[in-house]
Parts: sequence; structure tokens; C-alpha cells
Amino acid sequence: MSESPPEPVEIPWRELSAEALRGVVEAFVLREGTDYGEVEASFEDKVQQVLRQLERGEAGIVFDPASETVDIVVTRRVR
Repeated sequence: MSESPPEPVEIPWRELSAEALRGVVEAFVLREGTDYGEVEASFEDKVQQVLRQLERGEAGIVFDPASETVDIVVTRRVR
């Protein structure tokens, strides 16, 4: 009988220190390389956009125990 991998764990962003939150968001922005359309956004603009998405509940932080990684994902919550 094989064990299923552990489920990812949601990390409440408000419980992170300001420095830890900034580090997670910056790593996400650097990794994503998202196309922001015709107008290029600065690194700081992208970081602020992700922070606003977290504040609005449009994105969340998850820890994957199987890979021991942290990521930011789109949530399905609609306010």
C-alpha cells in the first residue's frame, strides 16, 4: 500500500513577517516572468500587484511538503 503525498498547506500571508512576505513575493515575481501586456511593469510594480492580490484574497501562499517549496496560487474565493 503506497501513501499519497501530503497535501499542500495554505500559509496565511498575514502571519508572515514583512521581510518573509516580501521574500516570497519577490521570488514568485522573479520565477513567473509573466507577460503584463503592452506596457512593461517594473519589478516593484509587479511585487505590489501580487501583494494587492493577496490582500484581496485573489491569491494565496501555499507550502508543498512533498517538494518543500512555497508558491503563490490563484484562489477561487470571490468577495
